[in-house]
Amino acid sequence: MAEIKFSIEEKEILIGKIQTYFQNELDHDLGQFDADFLLDFFSKEVGSFFYNQGLRDAQSVLEDRLETINDAIYEIEKPTPFVR
Repeated sequence: MAEIKFSIEEKEILIGKIQTYFQNELDHDLGQFDADFLLDFFSKEVGSFFYNQGLRDAQSVLEDRLETINDAIYEIEKPTPFVR
């Protein structure tokens, strides 16, 4: 898997969320550099677990859709005469 890359805007949003979490939940001011470092750490060390779960979720949705398509194809199948 390639390294997770965020756009500048996405990274700013994520860093802000990390800083807000630390302030609200841990009553700790976290600087931008530290929040950026923490984001990089989680992206590298934990990101693949979330990525893989996303793939499993997508695969499940696709399997459900394919089952629906298979059912629809079966419904429009024409009967064929029995040949001996």
